[in-house]
Amino acid sequence: MPGKLYLIPNTLGSSETGHIIPADVAQMAVKLRHFIVEDLRTARRYLRLLDPQMDIDGSQFLMLNKRTTPAQMSEYLKPLKAGHDVGIISEAGCPGVADPGADVVKMAHEAGIQVVPMVGPSSILLAMMASGMNGQSFAFVGYIPIKKEDRLKTIRHLENRSRTEHQSQIFIETPFRNNHLAEDILAACNPKTRLCIAYNLTLPDEYVVTKTVASWKGKLPDLHKKPAIFIVHGYKME
Repeated sequence: MPGKLYLIPNTLGSSETGHIIPADVAQMAVKLRHFIVEDLRTARRYLRLLDPQMDIDGSQFLMLNKRTTPAQMSEYLKPLKAGHDVGIISEAGCPGVADPGADVVKMAHEAGIQVVPMVGPSSILLAMMASGMNGQSFAFVGYIPIKKEDRLKTIRHLENRSRTEHQSQIFIETPFRNNHLAEDILAACNPKTRLCIAYNLTLPDEYVVTKTVASWKGKLPDLHKKPAIFIVHGYKME
């Protein structure tokens, strides 16, 4: 029988795991000896937080990032096919969501390997929950274009989509470009459009605030290098 592929959620940057990672998830994670990880250092530190006595050096870690080829990913399934359970650990949050782990999960399904998602923090869902926007219909669209002209065009498109479809639009940016994105949202959107900014979720300085674009002007927080989520919901004009 092949092993199972466990999708192990990581913290969103906290060094405390007790109130963020369920006990049964932590117990399962430290029993495994084969891991596919986005960042070796982060994964080892995380597992050590879950259990300081875990045999880290006796475990196998396979790296998964944007440079990992499909051929390499296919090789990563070998322990599973040999009957060993394997865990995927993202750098932060849930594997497979805005994360390269999705490609390995796809291959696992194609190979008939059972995939087991485990409960843990997702910044996308936490921000959506706390935003006060439409939780019945929302879309996570990932990263916004880097070039200013393309970015403004995309923001306007998402604002229009949120307005016409009554659908909350969720997106992210590389942390060192957050301030530029926030300013561009204010420049591109209708003053009555609602914008939620959420950063450092689950951390001591967690921040989640929803205001109209007009209310945000001149009052944006400093988002530089802070993992942030942006949610836009356009004002429906009569």
